[in-house]
Amino acid sequence: MNHSAGRFTQYAAFRSTLSAAVALVIFILSNSPSASAIPAFARKYGLPCSACHEAWPKLNSFGQMFRDNGYQIMNDRDAPIWQQPAYFPITMRITPQWHREYTNRMAVDGPANGEAPVTTSGFDLSGVDIWTGGTLYKNVSFILLPSSDSTASFHFESAFVRFDNILKSNWLNVKFGKFELDNGISEKRMLTLSNNGGSYQIYHFLPPGESTNPFGLGDNQLGMEIAGHSKNSYTRYSVALLSSNDGNVNLPSNHAYDTYLTFSQAFQVGALGLQRVGAYGYIGNAPTVFLASGGVPIPGSGSNSKPFYRAGFFGDLYIKNYDLETVFMHGSEDKFLATNTPGNGVLPTGARDATWNGVFFESHYTLSPQLIFINRYELVRMSQQSLPSTTSDLGNVDALTFAIRWYPFMSSRAGLAIAPEYSQVRSTHTAPVTGRNLVNSSLGLFVDFDF
Repeated sequence: MNHSAGRFTQYAAFRSTLSAAVALVIFILSNSPSASAIPAFARKYGLPCSACHEAWPKLNSFGQMFRDNGYQIMNDRDAPIWQQPAYFPITMRITPQWHREYTNRMAVDGPANGEAPVTTSGFDLSGVDIWTGGTLYKNVSFILLPSSDSTASFHFESAFVRFDNILKSNWLNVKFGKFELDNGISEKRMLTLSNNGGSYQIYHFLPPGESTNPFGLGDNQLGMEIAGHSKNSYTRYSVALLSSNDGNVNLPSNHAYDTYLTFSQAFQVGALGLQRVGAYGYIGNAPTVFLASGGVPIPGSGSNSKPFYRAGFFGDLYIKNYDLETVFMHGSEDKFLATNTPGNGVLPTGARDATWNGVFFESHYTLSPQLIFINRYELVRMSQQSLPSTTSDLGNVDALTFAIRWYPFMSSRAGLAIAPEYSQVRSTHTAPVTGRNLVNSSLGLFVDFDF
């Protein structure tokens, strides 16, 4: 670990690395084979990668329809009994990487004000996903995804059964278990990987200082979802009833449930491509008081739940090889949650609900099926702090990401992406000691492969 003298060297390193990466991928691209498919379903149906993906793991319109149908093409090959005996739907994914992490103000012992810039760099591994999915029977589909962190500590990222086309209607499908919310722009299928760029800031934002409610819109949740779609999946809806524990096992309380609703509509605009717009709303309750035994909270004993919500709209807009994904969010946390006050306790003087607005714009330029350029800008702005005495812009976020994904090959057995990336997140007045602006950045080269 060493200390950085400033951001100039950081930006210079990024520019030189990015320039070299662009030159390298364009040079090699001319001699590369064409991209094919993500392995598990490609092996089953004999389809190329481009049938379902614009750029793995981002889905195209056919891939969305295939997913909506319960990973079925709606022919005789869907049911497991008709599959080849040697076929087993499993994919393993991991990402070896080199990355450089920087923070401009970290709490340390010794220096004036107790803060110093810190830079770390080196070779590393991501966690591993062991993903299997498909059909248990005609119109009964499933996903099972054990996933680990980089130390091989496992959890279940997804585990659900879905009953498809109930009463022979594509408008009625029921999912049960742990699953990704039906977000219009999926965080689980995003193309960026770094510590700062590998998640959407607005999906996980909480008011500064809040620790009561761990909710993130991008987190997989436990519950039941009813969803439906038109034959071509242009029109889609979903309604989910969820446990109030942000997808964690064990029960948070004996009566708290959350609800998530989405609706979207797609339409073709001439040669420009398929456009999709939609709206969403998450209405939640988070317990604030737990019974304890030996000082440890008792799972399932949560009470005095207080409300929170997220609502907004999204769009995925195309101009041929260029597309723009955007999400707007308005968020609100009850004053008890925002001030970390037990629901049966006394609020600080003047306490009120905390509210904020956030938006991101992520653009992709697909030069070829093997090469895609990515840029994203996010911002979050507090519109009301939980305490009137709090600085109005405390916790505001600006985030910027640049990335490239190059696919040297993708077959029905394996795939590989080489992805240089730079991401920076700036948070207002959140430095741990001085309360000045906090900047974190990631620069990395990622080798993302699945088999």
